[in-house]
Amino acid sequence: MAGSGFRAASNAARAAALEALTSWDFWWRLLQLNAGLLVVGLGIALMLDAGIGLGPWTVFHQGLSFVTGLSIGRVMQGVGLVVVALSWLLTGTRPGLGTALNMVLVGPWVDLFRTLPLARLSPSYLLGGAVFLTGLVLQGMGTGLYISARLGAGPRDGLVLGLARLLPASVRVTRTGLELLVLASGWLMGGQVGLGTVLYALGIGPLMQFFLRLFGARPRPAP
Repeated sequence: MAGSGFRAASNAARAAALEALTSWDFWWRLLQLNAGLLVVGLGIALMLDAGIGLGPWTVFHQGLSFVTGLSIGRVMQGVGLVVVALSWLLTGTRPGLGTALNMVLVGPWVDLFRTLPLARLSPSYLLGGAVFLTGLVLQGMGTGLYISARLGAGPRDGLVLGLARLLPASVRVTRTGLELLVLASGWLMGGQVGLGTVLYALGIGPLMQFFLRLFGARPRPAP
């Protein structure tokens, strides 16, 4: 009886998973996720080329890029893989589809957009500030898009949430401590800290909140 009950539950789970994969809602959310990752990559590329400083994780990635000689996109992929592994091993936070795609795709998008002329528009500090703010808004928009798709958080977000449960500590304290650590490490390796770092710290939270509300409240298309 127990064996037949287990098989029935397993079959039901497989049927539910198959139904989810073949539903219009899943493919719409997958499209939204990938659009969000593309926009995040464009935003990071613009902030990198603005030349006025970067957010904590991008400072860290840039510093590692200087040390290793790898492109910043490759570094982002490698760091994402390490972060996912640490999050899983230390906190038990399993990566979702969105986590894996974030880890794999954002870095190549950054490298691609940095080869285009539109990412090199900051000959002056003033124009650099405008380019940075554009990139910041795009990153907030892209993050709101891919998180609202409900297919898994990004690698770094998953680590923050897992560490907050493990310590235990608030998400705000955990995120702040982790970002200060990577910021200092990236700066020591040559990553760029400046006005953009301050603008990022002040702006990314409100922008994410705004776009999460915007995209999270949007009705889904009917199948």
